[in-house]
Amino acid sequence: MRVDLLSQVQQVYNVGKPRKTTGTNSISRGTDGVEISSIGRDIQTAKTAVKNSPDVRENRVAELKKKIASGTYDVSGESFAEKLAAKYNEAAGLI
Repeated sequence: MRVDLLSQVQQVYNVGKPRKTTGTNSISRGTDGVEISSIGRDIQTAKTAVKNSPDVRENRVAELKKKIASGTYDVSGESFAEKLAAKYNEAAGLI
């Protein structure tokens, strides 16, 4: 925009002219508020529970370490193969 056209734009939009105010000073003041739905509260509760829960189940890890150390930990080859194939298919998008 050219600077010399600024006065013409101000005239079109009546900018620069002082405006008269009305004599009333009654200003309506509203209050803002936020209302969270019950689903939102449930989601927040679930997020907090997940955040505060441990990532590792220490009791399960300790149990498995004990079995491995004693030599009683046995993994079925079929079970392992099935789980491996399921994870592969899931990652490949076949399931």
